[in-house]
Amino acid sequence: MNKKLILTLTLLSFSALSLFAFSFTPFVETEQGTIGLLHHTYQNGTTGDDFDFIKQGGQNNLYPFSRYTVGATIEDNHRVWFTYQPFQIDTAVDFPDSPAVEIGDKDFSGPMELTYSFPFYRATYTYDLLGTYEEAYLGVGLALQIRNASIQFREMYDDGTTNPPEYFVSQNVGLVPALAIYSEYRFPFGLTLSADIAGSYANLAYINGADYAFEGSILDASLRMAYAIENGFSLFANARFFGGTSKGEGENDADVWTDSVEEYTKNNIASLTFSAGLAWQMQ
Repeated sequence: MNKKLILTLTLLSFSALSLFAFSFTPFVETEQGTIGLLHHTYQNGTTGDDFDFIKQGGQNNLYPFSRYTVGATIEDNHRVWFTYQPFQIDTAVDFPDSPAVEIGDKDFSGPMELTYSFPFYRATYTYDLLGTYEEAYLGVGLALQIRNASIQFREMYDDGTTNPPEYFVSQNVGLVPALAIYSEYRFPFGLTLSADIAGSYANLAYINGADYAFEGSILDASLRMAYAIENGFSLFANARFFGGTSKGEGENDADVWTDSVEEYTKNNIASLTFSAGLAWQMQ
């Protein structure tokens, strides 16, 4: 027993020492700003309306935007980070009585409350192709995103009859793999310019983030200007395009009440964000 304990402690000690042998530079970022929708349409069911969230659904304002990142640079060449981006827009709009708006198997008219929620969680890894240049980084790699979608249409009151208000909800969770590129250039006087891109397109099962075939894509691309202040902190301004598309028939589960009755769905969105943030990196 003592020999096994000594051997175990020895192996653990070597493992711990091997971890400290790698250079490990953690960083944390938070940014706040505004988001505006450039294009946003949704359709559920092949006979349903192609609903325009901007022109018909009240998404023609600017909305708060936030994003949070924690990660690390390992051995100078490896960069790993985790991103959380909340995203939910709630609007209220009066639908016309005739013709009613058809979403899935429901017809809607009158005052409506709409919710479009699409926060995501993403893990990204890139490897530096310019390892000999201390002031520059050009990394390529992969990202894995968890989409967490919820789309709701709710009539605000009934039509004066015994019929209750109509309600439509469709929500799901899925994994979306993507290619990733991260680049930056650090000037000696504290200014850093960087670009970050994650994107994918697929129409095959599993590659598109589901276990059935449908067409889907994402593109998340940003340009950033940061200025170092002191103690590892820096301030930055960021401009970002974020968008995605999905089209095809899913495999709805009749036992899940929030799965839409209609299997066909089309959801296209494109947006621009402008934000300012604070970053910290261990020195």
